[in-house]
Parts: sequence; structure tokens; C-alpha cells
Amino acid sequence: MGSVSNEHVGATLAVALGRCKTCPYKMRLALILYGSLDTISGGYLYDRMLVGHLRACGDTVDLISLPWRNYAVHLTQNFSLRASGYDAILQDELNHPSLFFANRFIAPPRIAIVHHLRCTEQRPAWQNLFYRFIEQTYLRTVDGFIFNSQTTRGAVERLLTTPRPSQTAYPGGNRLGIVLNPGQIRERAARPGPLKLLFVGNIIPRKGLDTLLDALAQIPGGWELNVVGSLTADKPYVAKIQRRLTSHIKLHGAVSDSRLAVHCTQSHLLIVPSTYEGFGIVYLEGMAFGLPAIATTAGAAGEIITHAENGFLIAPNDSTALAEYIRLLINDRERLLKMSLSAREKFLSHPTWEQSLETIRAFIHRLVVTT
Repeated sequence: MGSVSNEHVGATLAVALGRCKTCPYKMRLALILYGSLDTISGGYLYDRMLVGHLRACGDTVDLISLPWRNYAVHLTQNFSLRASGYDAILQDELNHPSLFFANRFIAPPRIAIVHHLRCTEQRPAWQNLFYRFIEQTYLRTVDGFIFNSQTTRGAVERLLTTPRPSQTAYPGGNRLGIVLNPGQIRERAARPGPLKLLFVGNIIPRKGLDTLLDALAQIPGGWELNVVGSLTADKPYVAKIQRRLTSHIKLHGAVSDSRLAVHCTQSHLLIVPSTYEGFGIVYLEGMAFGLPAIATTAGAAGEIITHAENGFLIAPNDSTALAEYIRLLINDRERLLKMSLSAREKFLSHPTWEQSLETIRAFIHRLVVTT
């Protein structure tokens, strides 16, 4: 069995969530996940915020941490993983290879937190057929689902023949605690100098940094790029990226939330052309700073970005279209300002973390009392 611990949840939780209102019920829960809750990714951020909120409401949340291994070794963990004595077992769907058989021995309700399905990522078709089989088998063992987007909900429902109770709860974008006002956004857009581009994400192939560099190679000047994200997740890919750096591109690695806020404040445009995003928290967080976002049509980015209004959507790997949109905003600061203000309005109309997490907690409680 994986180790059970009460890990550090992160100082930003207290700022983002505060203390929950008086709750009429308390639950004893466990969350099964790979590695540390403090892992840097959007999915882990979602889990971290949820754990922090549940604990702030007085619930007990134990973390059952499974060691990171390769996919084949994860499959063998099904024969040793057990969990009991909880009102509900939360499971990050990323752990599906370790749970598709083990869930027979875990008391319900078993609730999957689904950020995106592994079988929806870009890879050879034969691999995704295998992942789809394992993932579908796992999904059938779950008693309820928490989805981060309607896109993720649809992907799961297409693999199930029998509906399960579910709750879609969008991530919030207010983690950094800063919202630029319209005057600040106008001043930044009018400031002379190059268009300041920002990429935020782990430096892995799925995030599409190579596509962004291909696009920038088509634009001779008028831009600067800052790249923020972990350099340890895929070192061969990072080495490939480093060989392409120029004096106009700076690779910063992982940074603190306060430093990320500085980058967002100083930038004009956020570009993360991932080949797939189950939601894309970073797009919403950037919009708090008035950053239009460029993403792809693969996944749920279209639930945040309205094309040509608060950002642009391109096909995955389409560096030519990406170059066209960057060039457009280099040459049209009025268009940039209009889109920046629209991005801010999108952020303001979106649910906060606290609103979404309250919805999730109520859903978990309903499953606890009805299962």
C-alpha cells in the first residue's frame, strides 16, 4: 500500500481560500495520487486547492502517495493497493493504471478527479488503444466523477455505457491574488518597445514550446519571449529547446508565484500552444493580468478563450497560424488593448476557486450519504 501522510498543501491556499464558513458536517477522506501533492502542474494544483479547501472546512484528508514509476510498473500496484476506513476515496485519474483492478478492493464511494484522459493525448494510435482499454476499465470501477471542464466530461462519457454521478467544477484563476485594472492594461499596451510574450508550463513536448519557437523563427523582430516552467520533467526535450535559444528568448525555469505575477504584469500576450489541455488554468490566470491567450483547439482551451476576442485558437502544431497572430498584435496595439480588456472581463466572469471548491465538497457529501 502507498504511504499515508498529511503533506504540506502550500501557503497560497490560505490566501486563495481563507477559512470556510461553518460546515454542518465533517468527512474523513483519502486522496490517492502519484508522488507529492506539491508537484508543479495544473492537475496537481487543482488537487492541492481541493485538499486545502476540504481541510479548511474541517474534513480529514489523508494522502495515499504512490511512487512514480513507469506505466508497466504502475499496473502491478493493483495487487498491493488497499484503502479502508474512509467516508470516500478520492482518486486523481492520473493514477488509473494502479487502480483499474485495485478498486475492487476499495470500499465505495470511489470518486475520480479527472483532469484529462491519457488516451486523448497525441501519440501513436496503437499506444492510445492500449491506454484507452486500461483507462476505460478504470472508469467503470468509479462511483462518481469530478471534472475540470465540459470537454473532459464529454471524453469520459464517450467511454462509459452507464452514467455515473458527476460534477463539473472549473478551476479558478484567482490563485495569484492580483487583477490589473483597465488603466494599468492601457498603459502597458501603449508602452513603446517589443511585444512581450510569455510561455508558462512545464517544458515537455505536450505544452508546445517547440511550436512557439517555430513560429517566432518566422518573425524577424518586434518581440521578446520569457519562458517559465520546470526544466526537469523531460531533460532531453529541454536540451533540444536550449539549443534553439536566442538573445530574445529567456528560459527562467520554475519560479515562485510572486515572480510569476511579475512576469504576467510585464507581458502583453500569453502563448501556450499545447497539443492537448484538459482545461488550461494558466490561460485564465493570465487573463487576470489582461493577457490575451493563444492556445490550440485540442482540448478545453476553447471553453476559456473566445477566438479573436480574448485570444486566438490554432490547430495543434500550426506554427504558421501562430506566427500570423503574433505578427498581427505586434503591428496593432489597439487590437492588443481591446483583446487585453476582454481577457480581463473573462477572468472576472469566471468562478473563483472558492466557488468551485464549495461545489465539489457538496457533491462529495451527496455521494457519501447516498452510497
